[in-house]
Amino acid sequence: MTAREGLALVERDEHGVDTKFREDVLRGLSEPQKALPARWLYDDAGSQLFEDITQLPEYYPTRAEAEILRAQCDKFRHLIGEGRAVVEFGSGSSVKTPLLLGCIAPAAYVPLDISGEFLRAAAEELSAKFPGLPVHPVEADFMRQVQLPAAVADLPKLGFFPGSTIGNMVPRTATDLLRTMRATLGEGSQLLIGMDLVKDPAVLEAAYDDAQGVTGAFNLNLARRINRELGGTIPVDDLRHVARWNDDFARIEMHLQATRDIAFEVSAKRFSMAAGETIHTENSHKFSRRSSYQLLLAGGWTPRERWTDGEGRFSLILADATIPRSAP
Repeated sequence: MTAREGLALVERDEHGVDTKFREDVLRGLSEPQKALPARWLYDDAGSQLFEDITQLPEYYPTRAEAEILRAQCDKFRHLIGEGRAVVEFGSGSSVKTPLLLGCIAPAAYVPLDISGEFLRAAAEELSAKFPGLPVHPVEADFMRQVQLPAAVADLPKLGFFPGSTIGNMVPRTATDLLRTMRATLGEGSQLLIGMDLVKDPAVLEAAYDDAQGVTGAFNLNLARRINRELGGTIPVDDLRHVARWNDDFARIEMHLQATRDIAFEVSAKRFSMAAGETIHTENSHKFSRRSSYQLLLAGGWTPRERWTDGEGRFSLILADATIPRSAP
């Protein structure tokens, strides 16, 4: 299968609307604290804005993670070995992926992403860099178990989940996702996962509220997407981006805050927000070694080795699928 032959698994109605997107938006806007799952930030426009964010001077995670991938190439080659199918969850533009693929000589690459056009363009670009590598892009919501292409069914799997995307979920959802990943990848699989670390709140807040306003545009794009895809009338100019550190939960929170009283419709349902009220759009939890290990173990993965960048800002952890046991 070439990079253009994606396998679409997203459920859409007769008008082409992602039914899960509509369901999540209508439910989230009806709650006392309005909240939307962070994965819906990543339509094609949002995915491109996020790639722009990764180039900002304030946004350290991408550079720190790439540093680890370069520095630990020999370790990856030894611990992961050759011949695995690399399954990347939420692949985006796969900027970091070539660093990994160049180390471990995989048998195939399967990028999973909910943003189809962005996914296929990135997969084709990667195919050009690795012309002998089979690439099988899958358009899918990786929060649910994904049926991988038949071409990789019998290959050992390495899940790749960089960028500390796991931090976008509350612990319950993150645990469920890790279990879903284990079900997707199967017995004997491995997972290489990025987890951002707790640090000075000023550094964290700057990373999520940059001076150029790119992160704000990324957040506000979600409201524009709702208007475009779900017949929304949200007055985007009356919302502002807010990023703040919540020390109790060890996370940065992103919100869209109403600057005045507003009323709007989405899919023919009416909603309102008072001035100062927010839509909670993203969490980015930060981890210690112990909290990251606890989360992985709860999700069915046994940590094997952990690396950090030179400044101790970010971590990459290699874990094995936990072998089921009947007792501790």
